[in-house]
Amino acid sequence: MELRHLRYFVAVAESLSFTAAAERLGVSQPPLSQQIRDLEAELGTPLLWRTSRSVALTPAGTAFLARARGILGEVEEACAEARAVGAGRTGTLDIGLTGSILAGPLGRLIRLFGELYPGVLVRLHEMPPGEQPAALHARRIDLGFLRRPPEDPSLTVVRAWPEAVGVALPAGHRLAARAAIALADLRDEPFVSLRLRDSRFATDLWEACRDAGFEPRLVQQVIESASLVNLVAAGLGVALVPESAGAVTRPDVAYRPLAGPAPTADVCALYRARAGTVTENILALMRDEIGPPAGAGAS
Repeated sequence: MELRHLRYFVAVAESLSFTAAAERLGVSQPPLSQQIRDLEAELGTPLLWRTSRSVALTPAGTAFLARARGILGEVEEACAEARAVGAGRTGTLDIGLTGSILAGPLGRLIRLFGELYPGVLVRLHEMPPGEQPAALHARRIDLGFLRRPPEDPSLTVVRAWPEAVGVALPAGHRLAARAAIALADLRDEPFVSLRLRDSRFATDLWEACRDAGFEPRLVQQVIESASLVNLVAAGLGVALVPESAGAVTRPDVAYRPLAGPAPTADVCALYRARAGTVTENILALMRDEIGPPAGAGAS
């Protein structure tokens, strides 16, 4: 039994006319009649009473019509669902990120994506950058956002958006009166930083200070970037932070850009080489809304 048998039967049963059913289906009447006879032969019971002037359903035909309609309806729903999934209009999107990255353009990107694809459930997973590659390989996430991508040829990296690095200072700090601060001006300052063993970005900032002629004196290392600004506000030290962190205004912290050659905090998107359509859709939106990617970020 094939789906066309069900479609042919339903068309005849609903119109109670082989001629009308043939016109509705766009087929000639003899093949239609033969298909119905083949269906009845397979079922072992007549579905239609036929006379030269009329067609009527048998009791078996009445029962079979309800089931046939249900099967065809489920098939149509399955086809529509498959098309929606294939087009990325429905499904799930699991994103790995750190809290500081969500403070940038990513929040707006997720909102726009939700408006364009309301059938996609977006789930955010806050995790350290070092955990994102393993989460991608294990398919716990579909897309990661981090500042220093790993050297993993099986994963694809594109720059999502550029971001500068600045200095967070306690309010009233002597350097806060400047419009911009050079890294070398921070040589005598105590630093608070992300934990070096967990963050390649923090390691790069450390190396940038050494290139500027000094080794930063770390007084506190933390796991979460949000803790950095709180430690700065408490007067424990200064911190090198992405510019998105400086966009959050608070009276006890002053943010100043770095002058001269300075490290960057560019955000990269990381995903599996064979990304699903949902992932491809948000990457396309990212290119349209934030700008075309400029290749892989620094490693």
